[in-house]
Amino acid sequence: MLLNAIQSVLCADTSALSCLGGGASGSGAGSCGQGGSLMTMLLPLAMIVVLLVVMIIPQRKRDKKVKDMLSSLKQGDRVRTIGGIYGTISSIKDDVIILSVGPDKVKLVFARGAISQVEDAGVENTMTEEVKD
Repeated sequence: MLLNAIQSVLCADTSALSCLGGGASGSGAGSCGQGGSLMTMLLPLAMIVVLLVVMIIPQRKRDKKVKDMLSSLKQGDRVRTIGGIYGTISSIKDDVIILSVGPDKVKLVFARGAISQVEDAGVENTMTEEVKD
């Protein structure tokens, strides 16, 4: 089918050209019947390729940005986890990060991938009174 479509596009007689225009007549009608279907198949395929490119390229850029951010983490950075916990990195060992959280500097252990972003301004819980039940 693909070979017939290519042949009909490349065929040099005028019946192939009229076939692509929509009206086929004469002896070339049998060989040029595939030309119209080639054009109707190319448009959806081109649209699918464009949609995939539009969806994949931005995702790869986001993934690269996150990977760079996670690899550049260092002790003392203020971070937010994917769970919404703000803290300061106390230590990093391979893929394990220890955060100091809250005014009491409670130590919490997280995987490196649990870090959502590095914060510019320090956000800390400065609660001065006890939580009542």
